[in-house]
Amino acid sequence: MNLRAVRAWITYDWANSGYATTILAAVLPIFYSSVAASTLDATTASSYLGYTHAIGMLCVALLSPVLGAVADLTGSKLSFLRIFTGIGIVATLGFSLVGEGDWLLASALLVLSTIGFAGGNTFYDAMLPDLVPSGKRETVSAKGYAYGYIGGGILLAINMLMIQKPQWFGLGNTLEGTRLAFVSVAVWWLVFSLPLLLQGRQRHRSGEGERQDQERQTGSLLFHSAYWKAGFRRIQGTMRQIRRFPQLLKLLLSFWFFNDGINTIILMAAIYGTGIGIGTTDLIAALLITQFIGFPCTLLLGKWAERWGSRRMLMFSLGIYMLIVILGFFMTQALHFYVLAAMVGLVQGSSQSISRSLFSDLMPASRTGEFFGFVNITGKFSSIFGPFIFGLVGQLTGSSRWGILSLFAFFAIGILMLWTVDIAKGKADALQADLDKG
Repeated sequence: MNLRAVRAWITYDWANSGYATTILAAVLPIFYSSVAASTLDATTASSYLGYTHAIGMLCVALLSPVLGAVADLTGSKLSFLRIFTGIGIVATLGFSLVGEGDWLLASALLVLSTIGFAGGNTFYDAMLPDLVPSGKRETVSAKGYAYGYIGGGILLAINMLMIQKPQWFGLGNTLEGTRLAFVSVAVWWLVFSLPLLLQGRQRHRSGEGERQDQERQTGSLLFHSAYWKAGFRRIQGTMRQIRRFPQLLKLLLSFWFFNDGINTIILMAAIYGTGIGIGTTDLIAALLITQFIGFPCTLLLGKWAERWGSRRMLMFSLGIYMLIVILGFFMTQALHFYVLAAMVGLVQGSSQSISRSLFSDLMPASRTGEFFGFVNITGKFSSIFGPFIFGLVGQLTGSSRWGILSLFAFFAIGILMLWTVDIAKGKADALQADLDKG
């Protein structure tokens, strides 16, 4: 294991998590409503922002499996990561140029930055088995998420100061602080991505890719039509191929449910808190609490996963989520929201990192890009249902409390399906597939 390359891989999570916290969660939604869409009424602005997120994620869902297959075929995960990172950074920098009423420009930049962020993560995830041997992936994956939490949290805290105390940075007002925050995210992402983008390594390539070394030197690596045709052909066979890996398929089915529950909590927490009277300051403070508690807890539970088993610790994390939605049903004040934020910080990173390492263990090493792309697209589409059920139950019952409680079923089903996964058999199936390909 190349420790320098592994450290660079971990640092990338630190780099792009600033986008997740500042752009997606905290600053851009407010900026979009108050500045970019200031010429629209509040309801229309919120709807346009929602549509923009949907378009961005749809683009990622459609592109990721094809690009993942091409990356495996050509051995070019790092090359694709560089391209998507560049798209994300440039689009993020563009937010600083958005003026009042420029909602269309802001929406276009959000779609592009979402493609860069989420598309890049597909190849970033797929590099894990290239860099880290089985048995060590739980710890390394956890370190990636943990450093992402602390990096995103630090930058968000700095950005909050830029916006709330602009005079400390020699700025005239809050708007100037917001624009500087956007610039800081782009710079942060670029600087801390460089270790991986400049020296990252990929160990596995398919035999087809190895036979095309000469053509890859012509500069047509990423966009040659032959690669795209081959990529589409491979995607067409992914559904058939995944049936050869029943343990991976069962893990994927479990993931669709519990990941939908997790994503819905992330997306709906602020709206739910606002609806029951939690103030904006408390909501942002709770987000910071989640980030900083997530750092040590993700590392700790990653270590426990190595000792006690990945599946067992993932089930423990999902059990905590079940408790969170039950307590969320009874939440009435800001203190309760802080407690739940701390509980989310305890398990959010570990559930994601352990899931990622489990998937990498059960996938053939030569097809991680394709399979992670498939996990990405199906996960994106499945994530539609959690928010829909949340809203539907809340509307039918007249209370969003019942909406949050409905997520209990997503975690319960996820745990039951995860219980049926035989990790040892899944690893053996993946290894045999690589030996057969050989």
